[in-house]
Amino acid sequence: MFPIFRRKKEASPTAAPEFLVVGLGNPGAQYAMTRHNAGWLAIDRLAEQCGAGRLTHTKCRATYAAGTIEGRSVLLMKPQTFMNLSGEAVRDMAAAFSVPPERIIVVFDDISLDAGRLRVRREGSAGGHNGIKSIIFHLQTDRFPRVKIGIGAHDRSRGEDLSDYVLDTLDADALDGIARAPDAVRAIIARGVDAAMGHYNAIPKA
Repeated sequence: MFPIFRRKKEASPTAAPEFLVVGLGNPGAQYAMTRHNAGWLAIDRLAEQCGAGRLTHTKCRATYAAGTIEGRSVLLMKPQTFMNLSGEAVRDMAAAFSVPPERIIVVFDDISLDAGRLRVRREGSAGGHNGIKSIIFHLQTDRFPRVKIGIGAHDRSRGEDLSDYVLDTLDADALDGIARAPDAVRAIIARGVDAAMGHYNAIPKA
């Protein structure tokens, strides 16, 4: 007689989270330290800081962990759908835990900012970022706060392809932005988007 194997039940937060914090990136070791994975790296750092640990639970084609930030319950997630389909995982996770768009904070890389700069936004267009474009499409709104991590612009004059640039290794300045991005997320949760914008959008990279 063959033994019966049962799939391990996925763990879920004991209470509905007040915020869903999403880091954008691509799964796979080859992408781990690339510019396009700045959001993933920032979420990993935030999870460690808030005591959530590693994002090992799985649900809605994402890995996630529950934690507390500034006294508020949060769910930290990394879509596993690849960047261009990020919105599918975000939509499903938000629906599963009843989190409205205005409490979904998305952290991601931005080529329009100097490497290491941060910018907080309440809402807005995708700005050419395919992950944000997918989230806007699947949530059917662009009204969700975001933390942009500057990775610097690619050099078109040298014929450098954008996809090659964002999938290249992060430099030291971008890593500085990743290190400070969790503080911007905490500011949004603790003091609101406007206060976070007033602080982080006004200061240059360290």
